[in-house]
Amino acid sequence: MVLNKKPPIYNERDRQSLRTAAKFNAQLMDHLRQYVEPGVTTNDLDRLANEYTLSHGHTPACLGYRGYPKTICTSVNDVVCHGIPNDIPLQDGDIVNVDITTIVDGWHGDQSETFLIGEVSSEAKALVQTTFDSLWKGIHAIKPGGRVVDIGRAIYHFARAKGYEIVREYQGHGIGRAFHQEPGVPHFPDAKLGRQIIKPGMCFTIEPMLNIGGYRTSLDRTDGWTVRTVDGGLSAQFEHTILMTQDGPEVLTVTESGPQEGHIF
Repeated sequence: MVLNKKPPIYNERDRQSLRTAAKFNAQLMDHLRQYVEPGVTTNDLDRLANEYTLSHGHTPACLGYRGYPKTICTSVNDVVCHGIPNDIPLQDGDIVNVDITTIVDGWHGDQSETFLIGEVSSEAKALVQTTFDSLWKGIHAIKPGGRVVDIGRAIYHFARAKGYEIVREYQGHGIGRAFHQEPGVPHFPDAKLGRQIIKPGMCFTIEPMLNIGGYRTSLDRTDGWTVRTVDGGLSAQFEHTILMTQDGPEVLTVTESGPQEGHIF
């Protein structure tokens, strides 16, 4: 992932555009959630996302991005991220991360949720709960004038205390007119990458990926996208787009019917 070297600082007009893009993206997630259940294929979800986005006059950001073949990413069980939708039905006991990004009038909205399919194991539920809570720990760790490393430090210590590992190879990112830009947002306390000061007007994603087992991942060399845990352990992820304001972080991608801060799975 190539990031622009300097994080843009958005003015109030730009911030309104970011809010509009993120609001639609959250609306799309709410549209999809009613279909995420046993027996549905991730290709079904991809088709629904594509149709909904296009019918509203917007653009699926992932489709064709660096050759990615689908509208959304769907990562099931041991898939960490960038899972390509397919025709395998979701089964009772699965967990699946649905990662969606849309372009609205040239601006990106980006978020993801991990869904529990039917009755899942207590182990899977605990992982999903901790991952969701760790996202909010990261959000509340930042303030205007703070540093990116504060995000990773909060997520890392919370997740490790619960017994989980945090993926190192993939991170959050700045967002706006470009899909990926500075600041990079590691989810562990990376002193080098975390030195960036967070200023009002910066916009970025926080998207922790937590694993049962080790933190190492493996890229599928066949499709060039799918990332799995090396040891086959479960992985979960949640993501929000965050706008830093003079008063603190504003979460742009909160849904109306999805899990809110403090939700118990």
